[in-house]
Amino acid sequence: MKNEGFGGTIIENLKVIKLFHPMNVQQNLKRTVINIDDEFNSYEVNNRQGKMLRRIALSGVLSVILLLIIVFTLPKTVLSFSSLIEYSTIVALVIFLFILLLRFFGILFLSYFYLNDYTFKATNGFNPFVSIIIPVYNESLVIEDSIKSLLKLNYYNYEIIIVNDGSTDNTKQVAESLVGIMDGKFAKVKVSLINKQNSGKASALNSGIKYSKADYVLCMDGDSQLSPNSLKMAIRHFKNPEIGAVAGNVKVLNRGKFLTDLQALEYVEGLNMARSAQSFITLVNIIPGPIGLFRKKAVEKIGFYSGDTFAEDADLTLRILAGGWKIYYEPASISYTQAPVKLQQLLKQRYRWTRGILQSIRKHKKLMLNPTINFSDTFILWSMFYEALIWPPMNIAAHAFFIIAALAFGFTQLIFFWWAGLALLDLITALYCIAAEKEEFRLVGYAIIYRMVFILIIDICKAMSTVEEFLGIKMTWGKLERVSQ
Repeated sequence: MKNEGFGGTIIENLKVIKLFHPMNVQQNLKRTVINIDDEFNSYEVNNRQGKMLRRIALSGVLSVILLLIIVFTLPKTVLSFSSLIEYSTIVALVIFLFILLLRFFGILFLSYFYLNDYTFKATNGFNPFVSIIIPVYNESLVIEDSIKSLLKLNYYNYEIIIVNDGSTDNTKQVAESLVGIMDGKFAKVKVSLINKQNSGKASALNSGIKYSKADYVLCMDGDSQLSPNSLKMAIRHFKNPEIGAVAGNVKVLNRGKFLTDLQALEYVEGLNMARSAQSFITLVNIIPGPIGLFRKKAVEKIGFYSGDTFAEDADLTLRILAGGWKIYYEPASISYTQAPVKLQQLLKQRYRWTRGILQSIRKHKKLMLNPTINFSDTFILWSMFYEALIWPPMNIAAHAFFIIAALAFGFTQLIFFWWAGLALLDLITALYCIAAEKEEFRLVGYAIIYRMVFILIIDICKAMSTVEEFLGIKMTWGKLERVSQ
């Protein structure tokens, strides 16, 4: 152990850490830097080859059975082949539109009920000490901007803990330059640094949570920047002892390009509206990585973050719900994050999200199949199952089937009405969501191609990710290229 400054410490090669950690950041503790050696834990699929062979065999048997059903039943139909196609097109279109509208209006109405119930009541003096934990890996270009945004928070009772997860660039040097007692908006803010061997985001977050002495922890990404009121608006909900976590509102930071603007619309319309609907029944299914505020006791009771999936946020959320806690969504708690600027980066990101969510569903399948254990988790898991496994292939099949049938049988004029109907639906939704969140009005124009192009590409990526997860193909974490803002 080496001392650095009055009260500051650097600890090397330790797995269990116990430090004097005053809650009052205005005391004379100047800086804390911790170095931890940890073991590397990677996600592995046991008996990969055996599972893959069994899945391929099962898929083959099911395909043969379906093919035989078609071969033996098709000659017995009273309709001609062209009539059968026309009839199937109409039936498929009606079923798809019914499910689409039911899903759409269900989310829209619940979101509206939540917004109508939402309140901006004051916190009434509820300002507990909060630790903000930032896991970083090769974030040298953006970590300083993230820390600057935290020093502008409209809150006075908090600290910042940076956890460097074995970065290979100069993140460590940049982070060390930020360590110390910094000037916040209302008070001094202590910035600490934990250096550890690379073992994944979940391990990094756990290191920060275990080091913290606060009763509440805010976890965010290294590239995220929080709005000034984000902490103040989120912490107030913990006056309700049933609330175990609060999910924040994620928005795209690097706008101005075609792909990032589409993602900005997606975050507002596709993610935040659904999260608002879930919050109406306090059953938010995923606390986003860029901003999530937790009651530390809730995280400790469920065993902290787990690194056995590629969606540690979804897994933790499900376990918090299974523990009997409620989860709320706070739209005024905003985190701005960098979105992929290239299509390849976007598809890699969604590939990892999809497979991580599927891994979380599989991990908690007992709760999914037995609602008597925890009905809330069962409901959430089935909704995640539908969004991840059923909706993407159904959306792809409906588009492909309708367009191919229209071109093959002379219904080309219907393609326009198909596109116009979906575009009108998205335009209405975009107007509502942008008005509700006071977003940029220019994003409404992207709704014209939002579902027919952008969402279709994302759903194709999800479907391919599902196949690879089903086959047990190995995957690794992808690193999004950062750009200094």
